[in-house]
Amino acid sequence: MDTRKSTSRKSATDLSQLETAPQDWRDAGSRDERSRLIREALFRAAAEVVGEKGYQDASITLITQRAGVAQGTFYNHFESRQDILDQLLPALGKDMLAHVGTCANKGKTLFEREELGFRGFFSFLRTHPHFFRILNEAPSFAPKAYEAHLELVREGYMHFLRKARGGGEIRGYSEQELEVVTYVLMSARLYLGRYASQHDSNDDIPDWVVKAYCKLIRHGLSGGSKPGR
Repeated sequence: MDTRKSTSRKSATDLSQLETAPQDWRDAGSRDERSRLIREALFRAAAEVVGEKGYQDASITLITQRAGVAQGTFYNHFESRQDILDQLLPALGKDMLAHVGTCANKGKTLFEREELGFRGFFSFLRTHPHFFRILNEAPSFAPKAYEAHLELVREGYMHFLRKARGGGEIRGYSEQELEVVTYVLMSARLYLGRYASQHDSNDDIPDWVVKAYCKLIRHGLSGGSKPGR
């Protein structure tokens, strides 16, 4: 068993490291690697358990059983059940933003980047099906994590919009109004998630939903355009 103690001040694990073929902690080649892999396994297990059963029923027993470690090992990495729950959403949020950013960076204009980022958000949901439940229940069971996540996403979107405004791609919006736009766009992605789970296509989200979203963005942020464009 790894006996080193960690605290809640330790930065949240980047869950992007956990997406593909995670290495079993039992195969670790060193004590440091074993500790890292156990921590990652606990994060992965917590995401699955909260996604399936909700925060309220996500016990340390279920998390450690899913991770394949002893309950005592859990406390070498987290101070409490609440500690891991408070770190879970921010970790997923950072992973989501990194994925969306990678997708959006392929675009050359504001509207291309926004469409690619929008599609990227839903491709992230395909590989992280528990994300919405972890997010939606957080205000009640992990409020600090929820506020940290919102601030992270808000600041990322504000930076994106400020840059577009500086380049002349957004017109007629003050700094205060950009924040309103930011929350509108954040909310749109969340509520449009219903379409991601209600269609039979292999696409992450129906193309007509993407087109409707992009039409709103293009006409709203560009200062208006002729009907039909």
